Amino acid sequence: MPKITYVEFDGASHVVEVPVGQSVMQGAIRNDVPGIEADCGGACSCATCHCYVDAQWLPLTGGPGEIEAAMLDLADNVHPDSRLACQIKVSEALDGLVVRMPKSQR
Repeated sequence: MPKITYVEFDGASHVVEVPVGQSVMQGAIRNDVPGIEADCGGACSCATCHCYVDAQWLPLTGGPGEIEAAMLDLADNVHPDSRLACQIKVSEALDGLVVRMPKSQR
């Protein structure tokens, strides 16, 4: 099972195994990782699972789609490496993925 590292804004990290096919957001919620709120439950209708994808992983995760980009417009501190964790599906290729959380979600 792929391991995903979630890094909180304060630097605390959490390495969890996430089943293939689930989203990075589901992995965070099911493992009580602080910093991912996921108010909409993964429907891509909020921005409370905003995260930053480490640069080396961007080619594998890709960029945001049109709806995701619109939701990111609602988030604070959006960077070029910003994604919504609900839109990143876990695959074996993402084993070792590192995502960082912003200071706050909105």
